[in-house]
Formats: sequence, structure tokens, C-alpha cells
Amino acid sequence: MKTNPPMPLPELCQQRIHQLLAGASRNILGIVATPGAGKSTLAQAIQTQFGDAVQVVPMDGFHLANSELQRLGRRNRKGAPDTFDAAGYVNLMRRIHAQSADEVIYAPEFRREMEEAIAGAIAVQPSTRLIVTEGNYLLLEDAPWNQLRAVLDDIWYLDVPDDLRYSRLLARHMHFGRTEQQARDWIASTDEPNAVRIAQGRARADVCVPWV
Repeated sequence: MKTNPPMPLPELCQQRIHQLLAGASRNILGIVATPGAGKSTLAQAIQTQFGDAVQVVPMDGFHLANSELQRLGRRNRKGAPDTFDAAGYVNLMRRIHAQSADEVIYAPEFRREMEEAIAGAIAVQPSTRLIVTEGNYLLLEDAPWNQLRAVLDDIWYLDVPDDLRYSRLLARHMHFGRTEQQARDWIASTDEPNAVRIAQGRARADVCVPWV
């Protein structure tokens, strides 16, 4: 079966990853951007190119369950900062940062086809040199998100043209079952307000990466 070639990494990204891998200890790279910018695509491209030296641990594994969002009255805002177990995510990053040589750490993974997170789906091995974590709120100033800065060694902000990002979001929502109008309504009511808030952290990133 024919497969698509791996996404090429920008030269800037390759240089910084080589620097992170050259250190004596493990490093954690954070990738942050607005919805639809391609964070997960870039993270997977890094893992594809650098193989076993890299493990991706996405922030999305810490989505609150739909049943809990319903109880809290936040189901129609899924993806906003208060719809995640932010403290759990911060604590996981701390554990990964201080992982011992004989410890395997298990992280949750978000399954978009189910719209739910699965516990223990990602095994972080102590020998992995670089952990890549990607998500929307790595540069948020609100607690406990603001505690991430102390455990992330490098944070990239992805710069993507708004029209491209919008088209990606529209296609994603429709692929997972929304009608075009439902997708547009969700983008307007949820994704774009979140995007405005996320973009406020752009200046706090270590580097801005054009990603198209």
C-alpha cells in the first residue's frame, strides 16, 4: 500500500532538536499553537525522523471525560483551559522530568474517534532522550499551566496563516461527524475564542516556527 512521505522538518526545528539531544540529560520540548495549527503533525514528524530518541506525550490526554464535562456544564466548551485536568498534566511533566532509570511512566492518550482519553496508553521509557509534548496551553499564564515553564526545556510556538488553520479545523470537525454548519459554529464559539487566548502567549515562546 502506498504511504505518504514523512513531513519534512524545517531547518530551524532540526537544529534545535539536535541541540536538545546533545545534552547530558533528558530534555522536554513543548510545542504550542492555536487549534488547527498542526502541533500533532509536527510532533509526529519529529518522532518519525528521530525514532527511538523521541517520545510524544500530548497534552490532549488530559481532557476531562465527557461525563464530567456534562456534570460541570462545560461539554459545549470542550477544549477550553478549564476542560482539562491541568494539574494532572503538570504533575506528569514533572514526573517525566525527574524520571528514574528503572521507572516506566504511563501517560494517557486522547482518541479523537471516541472523543475520550485512554489512561496508560503511552509508555515513557527512561532511556528516551527527548520528550515532545504538544498542546494549546503550554504558555498560559494562569495557574497551574504557568508551572510548566519550569519543566519544559524549550517551547516552540507555531505560526500558521489563519486561513489555512481554519480550513484544517473545518475539515477535522467534518471528518469526525459534524456537518459543515455545525463545524463552523463550533469553530466560532469554541476554537476561535481559545485561539485568541493562546496567541497571547506567543511572545513567551523560546522560538516561533513557521509551519505550513
